[in-house]
Amino acid sequence: MADECFGLDKLKREYEKLRKKHLLPSFEEINKDFEIEKLQERETETLSREIRRAISEKSLAYLKFVEMFMNPSQAPMFFLALVKSLDSDDRELLNELYIELGKFEIKSIALDNEYNEKRDVEFIKSFYKKWQGIKKKFGKVMDGVEKSWEKEVEKKGRGYLG
Repeated sequence: MADECFGLDKLKREYEKLRKKHLLPSFEEINKDFEIEKLQERETETLSREIRRAISEKSLAYLKFVEMFMNPSQAPMFFLALVKSLDSDDRELLNELYIELGKFEIKSIALDNEYNEKRDVEFIKSFYKKWQGIKKKFGKVMDGVEKSWEKEVEKKGRGYLG
């Protein structure tokens, strides 16, 4: 990997070659969900690996967020109030998200062991497809979390005498 800038145009051209070869989603679709344009900052000969890693980075952030709801012992205090107010549907969705994201995290770590473009591309395609459902589930959970937070703030606001 060189230190020089890859450039967005070159990244798009290289991605297009990879896309055609392996029938990947468009650059715009992948970039919208996983911000792969940041890969323009450095040149690479293993673009599929770098894309997989960018995807895994976002997936891991979501996994950690879900984990805080499932095991809030080390989470910020406001999570405790949110966790208490989650309904069973939200808890079930969180559990599903945890399992799905965890599976992909394990796969990604295993792929880091030895570079293989075909396996990286299969991961990208598989995760991109699964991500579309994950986003919807996560959106439902976040709607519930926002409502819970608003209720908590409302409840606290009524009790304030200051």
